[in-house]
Amino acid sequence: MTSRLIHSAHLITDGEQTPDAWVRFEDGLVASTGSGSDWPEADEVIDATELAGTGAILVPGFIDIHGHGGAGASFDDGADAIRTARAMHREHGTTRAVVSLVTAPVDDLVRRVAEIADLTESEHDILGSHLEGPFLDPGHHGAHEPSLLRDPVADDVRRLLEAGRGTVRQVTIAPELPGGLEAIRLIVASGAAAAVGHTDADAAMATAAFDAGASILTHAFNAMPGIHHRAPGPVLAAAADHRVVLEGIADNVHLDPAVIRLLFTSAPGRVALVTDAMAAAGSADGSYDLGAVKVTVENGIARTVDTGSIAGSTLTQDVALVRAVQAGVPIAEAVRALTATPAAAIGLGGRLGTLTTGALGDAVLLDADLQVRWVQTGARVH
Repeated sequence: MTSRLIHSAHLITDGEQTPDAWVRFEDGLVASTGSGSDWPEADEVIDATELAGTGAILVPGFIDIHGHGGAGASFDDGADAIRTARAMHREHGTTRAVVSLVTAPVDDLVRRVAEIADLTESEHDILGSHLEGPFLDPGHHGAHEPSLLRDPVADDVRRLLEAGRGTVRQVTIAPELPGGLEAIRLIVASGAAAAVGHTDADAAMATAAFDAGASILTHAFNAMPGIHHRAPGPVLAAAADHRVVLEGIADNVHLDPAVIRLLFTSAPGRVALVTDAMAAAGSADGSYDLGAVKVTVENGIARTVDTGSIAGSTLTQDVALVRAVQAGVPIAEAVRALTATPAAAIGLGGRLGTLTTGALGDAVLLDADLQVRWVQTGARVH
């Protein structure tokens, strides 16, 4: 057995804060935690202040349940591209991620989902796949190729789920499409999370989707009807439903800082900060492909060439943490939205996103300015 202990850090986990804390890891798991100077022996002992200075903060590893790439590589382009993008995001504190795929022909998606299923067996940090399409509303297609969108025919849904061999973690769907509610039931029955998104659903339809088992709202406010005083829409329906986690993209482009703060106020403990990052994250401005769609990135903002729609982001989760705190979100809640909440949203609560005894030993050390100074990925998810 190998053990590692890190001490003299301000620990933030599960919405709680512990000053002068230590955490001991053994064989990739959290073995014990405490505070003060009376910590147990370990094979390797790390002083957090030596790595991150006075005010060092230790948090669980970040979990991104919705991202499409980074470092110039797109998750749609296969295993090597996924590894390249993941390496960049890992440096920014994202120790585990769900690989999101954009709309493509069903046969192509079946192949890609199967490849990701294979990849989860060799890469500890890859949690499975997220199908953001093709079952989306053409009127809210965003950066998805409209000609490839389709209704959620049960046979197509089953093919995609079966190709994942239990590794499809999330499927975004417009529930108002013909067969939408039945597709949600199929998705949930498979063990995946169904997410409402890229939709024209009103509040009543969104509620029907949540009653059918949908439990995530894909990038809240984006690619869906907004809030109107006589038409509250899917965002308020999700915020009012304690079964639902709301994804938020805290890049100050998809959401104004005041709206970021509003999300946390209206759905406490149920916000998951995601990146929706595309290949340009961690890379330069320029021209990129997002699936079948051409994208131009200027000043870090990605937009489709044809329509000018926002096309994912260039965000990393450490920056999302900073943006959320700058927007007025308490740091413990912002950390929860990067860790425990997304873990729970995909059925891994208690195992990931926490630094409590028995959890997988993913950890990120931040300095007082919330800059990443050290990252550790623990044992694999079984």
